[in-house]
Amino acid sequence: MTVGATFANMRKLAILAWLLLMVQGLQAQKWDLRRCVEYAMANNITVQQNQVQERLNKLIWQQSRDGRWPSATFQSSAGEQFGRSIDPATNQFTTNQITFTNLALQSGVSLFNWFSQRNTIEANRLSYEASQQQTKKVQDDIALNVSAAYLQALLAYEQQRAAEIQTRQTEEQLKVTRLRVDAGAVPELNAAELEAQLARDSATIISAQSTYLLNVLQLKALLMLDAATPFELETPPIESIPVVPLADLEPQMVYEQALGVRPLLSANQLRYQAATKQVEVAKAGMYPTLSAFANLQSAFSSALAQVPKGANITTVIPTAAFVNVGGTNYFVNSPVSRPQSFEKATIFRQFGYNFRQGLGLSLQVPIFNGHQARTQWKRAQENQQNIALQMRADSLQLKQDIYTAYQNAINAMATWQARQKTLRTAEYSYSLGRQRYEVGLLPVIELITLQTNVQRATIDALTARYDYVFRTKILEFYRGNAVGL
Repeated sequence: MTVGATFANMRKLAILAWLLLMVQGLQAQKWDLRRCVEYAMANNITVQQNQVQERLNKLIWQQSRDGRWPSATFQSSAGEQFGRSIDPATNQFTTNQITFTNLALQSGVSLFNWFSQRNTIEANRLSYEASQQQTKKVQDDIALNVSAAYLQALLAYEQQRAAEIQTRQTEEQLKVTRLRVDAGAVPELNAAELEAQLARDSATIISAQSTYLLNVLQLKALLMLDAATPFELETPPIESIPVVPLADLEPQMVYEQALGVRPLLSANQLRYQAATKQVEVAKAGMYPTLSAFANLQSAFSSALAQVPKGANITTVIPTAAFVNVGGTNYFVNSPVSRPQSFEKATIFRQFGYNFRQGLGLSLQVPIFNGHQARTQWKRAQENQQNIALQMRADSLQLKQDIYTAYQNAINAMATWQARQKTLRTAEYSYSLGRQRYEVGLLPVIELITLQTNVQRATIDALTARYDYVFRTKILEFYRGNAVGL
């Protein structure tokens, strides 16, 4: 093998090792709740759609601001005329074939339109800000959904751990029982019943693992993450999750705080203000509009052979008319202004010769248009009223949700406390039962029942604990706190 071939193989091995390290790094990287929420906000399609609408509303607002400036339009046309037509340069009838070119620059600006333009700009600005708040509202909803899915996955993981602990306990009991069976201290039935219990515990582990994996897949779906992507959940102990005392989450206080921080309410308020401005815009459409205009024009015609050159001079020429004075006829002379000379009418000379300007004012007064303007005004008023009703409905719904969340939190806390007591009782009963079983005073089936009660109580206590944490996090969320564990 040559040195070059050896070097190439070493290079391939180095690249392969680097790729393996990268894959292991990806697999080892864990996802906590904050990372899940940030990733979901950055990749969720609904958020991206709202951000697109937000940018569109910003463009509309910017365009309405730019509409305050005067407009300017340049027009140009060129062609051939045949038959009897008007010469665009001389404005006279002709039957000659003419090649023509017209140039025009026009400008206009609105001077007064009953503040329609100003109110339009303000309405578009408010609509843009409302779309920003709507995006935040969608992000908040996603954060809440991701938090619920994250806590559900954590619960499934804890249930899996509880099942594994229960299985290890059963294995230890089976080992001890098998030794006692071999020694002839207890019948073979005891070992058989524990083996059956071990099989049930193993099935419970498989079921818990399946539930955990399904919850992780659901969380991936909320994150818009590919289902095949390596994913390991950060599993903080439930005891380490900070929880605000319910005494600090009184519903009326939470509601008053939510009124100032919830994006939906802010978006509704901005939409109502924008609708108020739209009412003024529609009302202005029923009043006169004063505008100013200006234009610059020029033209070229192939029918025009010469254009004047130099200043005009005035000469006196006789006319056919005469007057009789004392029997003598005197012809009447008329002064005529004529150019000093003429020059060839090239295209650029004609543009200068035919150059003309215009400046003026325009007043547009709506008299009757089939009640379109008045109907538009009334529609704007109805839209404003509809938004006001939506604001009231959302405010009432928010208050209802907060009070419901508070009551659910109280119920969850009571349930958690009750199930903690049940768990302590089950663990104590199991410890007593195990002592009696070890001295041969308790049948194995009763020991298995006590063990099953402990497992069920453990899972119920975990479920109640996670439910209580989630209920309090919802109340913190309504207060404006960021979602996090």
